[in-house]
Amino acid sequence: MKINRFLQVSAGFLAGACAPFLLLQAQQEQAPPPADGQPPMQKKKGGKRPPPPGVSTPGVKREMSTLTPLAVFTTGGTPDWQVLTDDAVWVSNGPTNTVHRLDVKTNQVAANIEVGKRPCSGLAAGFGSIWVPNCGDKTLSRIDIKTNAVVATIQAPPAESEGGIATSDDAVWLVTDAAGKLSRIDPKTNAVAATVDIPAGSAAVVYGDGAVWVTTPKTNTLTRVDAKTNKVTDSIETGPGPRFLTFGGGAIWTLNQGDGTVSRVDVKTRKLVTNIEVGVPGGGGEIAYGFGHVWATIFQIPISEIDPATNTVIRQWTGDGGDSIRAGHGSVWLSNLRAHNVWRLDPSKF
Repeated sequence: MKINRFLQVSAGFLAGACAPFLLLQAQQEQAPPPADGQPPMQKKKGGKRPPPPGVSTPGVKREMSTLTPLAVFTTGGTPDWQVLTDDAVWVSNGPTNTVHRLDVKTNQVAANIEVGKRPCSGLAAGFGSIWVPNCGDKTLSRIDIKTNAVVATIQAPPAESEGGIATSDDAVWLVTDAAGKLSRIDPKTNAVAATVDIPAGSAAVVYGDGAVWVTTPKTNTLTRVDAKTNKVTDSIETGPGPRFLTFGGGAIWTLNQGDGTVSRVDVKTRKLVTNIEVGVPGGGGEIAYGFGHVWATIFQIPISEIDPATNTVIRQWTGDGGDSIRAGHGSVWLSNLRAHNVWRLDPSKF
């Protein structure tokens, strides 16, 4: 049954941030919301895991309760993956089969767009569109940015719910087979134009410096694929369990679920520079680059800020919140999956 949800926006700290604490792994398969519109029940996988340790550097840690957001977008469901465009932040919501468009000028929800079943595995922007992998019906939805409407549904199944999608100059890239297939999708035809053999169990992708970079958690590797030739050029060892990744400052940064480090890989030398202690091991989370810094999120440590100049965490917030993060439009954007909302934060007030 289709459920329409009215989204409200508040400019202060909402009581909604104290919504019921749900036991779930981030970005895993979600049960559909109940008919009465209450927050959805999540599938449980064992008991509550112990809190991540974070960093031990004196003066770095602080409480989430010390932050006051510029705006809070209450979405219901489980707001998760994000992507930024010129005038909007786009957020996927698995249980409601929706992508929300947040207007960065008005701090209002500009549109709620129904996509395929259970959007997952990231969002990407490019070619006048938002690209949405869907785990439920194993499709890829294409949203026209001008009309806020789905204009194509592509048979390109995401291989992992905890994955990622990227756009290059002339293609969309997504891991579509856990056996090790990276699909190159042509935005002109809305069809898979080529596949690249990559390591089995690969998860997320990002585009940067003329290449597509792919994480493989099981083998602790980062694979570089030349975006012009569709050929694998390099395999680089990272910290344990790399999954999510971002590009910026001349580097690829991987969030390593095995030990909670962040690996920095130089895109020119294609070598590991260092593994940065962040103290955020475990499933879920996300990582982003913006304002010259790296931003990581995980449940119970919603924001970790890394300075590339020192390769250290300079600020880290603990408490409720987090699961996806982006930096842009003068703000840090934090999806609080368990609280069913998205925060807009001013980094100058950190």
